[in-house]
Amino acid sequence: MSLRNLEWICSPDRMEHAALRRDLERELGHADFDYRVLHQTLDARHGRVRYRLQIQLSERERLPPAERQQPQHKLVRECPEVAVIGAGPAGYFAALRLIELGFKPIVLERGTDVRARRRDLVDITRHGRVNPESNYCFGEGGAGTYSDGKLYTRSSKRGSVNRILDWLIYFGAPESIAIDSRPHIGTNKLPSIIADIRAFILDCGGEVRFNSQVTDIRVEAGNMKGLQLNYTDSLSISKVILATGHSASDVFRLLVQSGLTLESKPFALGLRVEHPQSYIDQLQYHGCQLQYALPPASYQLVSQVKGRGVYSFCMCPGGIIAPCSTQQDLVVTNGWSPSKRNNPFANSGMVTEIQLADVAQTDPDGLHTLAFQTQVERQAAQAGGGNQVAPAQRLQDFIDRKTSQGELITSYRPGVQSVDLNEALPRFVAERLRLGFQDFHRKMKGFLHPDAVLVGVESRTSSPVRIPRDPITLQHPEALGLFPCGEGGGYAGGIVSAAIDGIRCAEALALGR
Repeated sequence: MSLRNLEWICSPDRMEHAALRRDLERELGHADFDYRVLHQTLDARHGRVRYRLQIQLSERERLPPAERQQPQHKLVRECPEVAVIGAGPAGYFAALRLIELGFKPIVLERGTDVRARRRDLVDITRHGRVNPESNYCFGEGGAGTYSDGKLYTRSSKRGSVNRILDWLIYFGAPESIAIDSRPHIGTNKLPSIIADIRAFILDCGGEVRFNSQVTDIRVEAGNMKGLQLNYTDSLSISKVILATGHSASDVFRLLVQSGLTLESKPFALGLRVEHPQSYIDQLQYHGCQLQYALPPASYQLVSQVKGRGVYSFCMCPGGIIAPCSTQQDLVVTNGWSPSKRNNPFANSGMVTEIQLADVAQTDPDGLHTLAFQTQVERQAAQAGGGNQVAPAQRLQDFIDRKTSQGELITSYRPGVQSVDLNEALPRFVAERLRLGFQDFHRKMKGFLHPDAVLVGVESRTSSPVRIPRDPITLQHPEALGLFPCGEGGGYAGGIVSAAIDGIRCAEALALGR
């Protein structure tokens, strides 16, 4: 079979299969060929909107079906047991890899299954009531399940990335995630994928235990000895993958109480900004007449202010701002989009770097950035007035340092309270954001739209804590058998990178057996 790759540029209205094939026929001079798109990127730079494609061509013969990796189904009911704390992407992909390597994963999830979580999310959204064990951050699937399911990653481990995407396709994700430059599944589609991953683990003889909060970690003479669950039940186990996610602050404190060293680390903090999606489309697509053939537009912005980065984070075209606190007395925002990205607003985190030098060293456990994060979230709750009402302000008013008048229209369902966010944020954070937003307006003329609204706070971009681990064995140096993993450990930033790290931890565990 004669195969060759072709770089192809086309306008949005020529992306549909029939039109693309006709254009390729004209280029090749005949119709006896087969093709598949290997990669596609939407390029809206320099005032012109077009797609850049990598196409694989086979002339005179049909292409074989695309080869995709699949998780290996093995029966592990009687195999050595490994506890996996957390049923997010790090935990579930660690469990899948453990099965391939001949271990029985026992997944411990403090929250409920992915379907039952919906009731708790409705309770937050409609009534402002937070279930501390089941919310946007805790529960099967982890924080990414109901806050968007973006799969974009900066990981350079392309082979590992392809395995993650292929496994997600195996469990029901659309095949388009394998070719899109910024793949996205959508909050409406992820739950069924998560449920199918669980079914696979159970069918192989693994276990998934919901409502199983780890309340003690037993370490003796530098070795893992067991776990306590829900303050009463004991699990004697010497191999544990700790994949709790970035919001499990109680687990961080628990580790310190167990005598283990943790480290404060930099993170990012700021606000969510919301614009009309139609306006962002106009800005990014330069008034292109082919907008009917284009997806809702996104953007990515970055600036340097007084030696610190200010940047957009988790941009959600056609999305919703969601209440993502894990405690009743805190307010935290995040964003998500359905698969069609068809809501009227575009939102994005707008955050600035928080370095250790920015934070007072006052926490008795040494977790100074965690204490700072919690303080800011508590101030946001107080500014909002309770019941997950969030403080909010028009973008221009924030720059002008005046409280917004009139109704603030946002997608944040628990409601907003108009305040001067300059007073609700640490002074240095507010100053960096004001200067950063003005720079964004210079880079993306029109960013300071009169209807743009800021909602606070965006504070869970990443973990403010790192759990140390040996760079080779991936075990905590003070607790052999404990493998800190994923976002909660400080080793990942998103669904794909967390899943990759889960697989790495499973493989490191198997090597040490």
